[in-house]
Amino acid sequence: MTAPALQLIDVHAGYGGIEVLHGVDLVVPAGSLVALLGPNGAGKTTTLQVIDGRLLPSAGCVHIGGRHTNGTPAQRLARAGVCSVPEGRGIFPNLTVDENLLMVTQLHEGLASSEVRERTFARFPHLAKRRRLLAGSLSGGEQQMLAMARAIVTDPALLLVDEPSMGLAPIVVDAIYDVLGQLTAEGMTVLLVEQFARKALSIADFAAVMTNGRISAFCEPADLEDVAGAYLGVSA
Repeated sequence: MTAPALQLIDVHAGYGGIEVLHGVDLVVPAGSLVALLGPNGAGKTTTLQVIDGRLLPSAGCVHIGGRHTNGTPAQRLARAGVCSVPEGRGIFPNLTVDENLLMVTQLHEGLASSEVRERTFARFPHLAKRRRLLAGSLSGGEQQMLAMARAIVTDPALLLVDEPSMGLAPIVVDAIYDVLGQLTAEGMTVLLVEQFARKALSIADFAAVMTNGRISAFCEPADLEDVAGAYLGVSA
């Protein structure tokens, strides 16, 4: 039996003695897109930080690809294929688009710069026209495309995406979601945190609803009848 791409078992975590996650249980099957939904403050971003090694859980277990990863440094997890697109883009604003892309080759030694450019511009052709511009001068949508390109060009085993539509025009959001849909169709595993629940559910294989630091519902999107209720913290 194939191990899930990600499994959280009774995970607790927080900041400065204040617990935010109160026993999170979550399974993300390999090759699926799971939308992690819930109100602000529910613990969604904290969950992503525990998964990618930025935050050490105080209790519970994190398994990625069947391997126990509690305490594994974020850099090692990134090299092992856990890639994050954080809220707020996570790019280098004082470097050009090209230079941002080349940073990926420093972490993944077998990845050639020519391959990074080729794969990025095939997925995001608009960035090819901006390759010599400083990333900080790009529009919000272009920056989000660049952040996603840096993550997905490595073919990650697990892609974590936090609020990709935040502050973007609807036409750009549609483009971003088109790419996410393509990635899952190609077999990539994605855990997506999103405030716009209906948009996330339109491409998700499964939905996980988080309330008060716990997973309160996990089901297929069609079974999550009351999206508004789930978003506000009422189980479907």
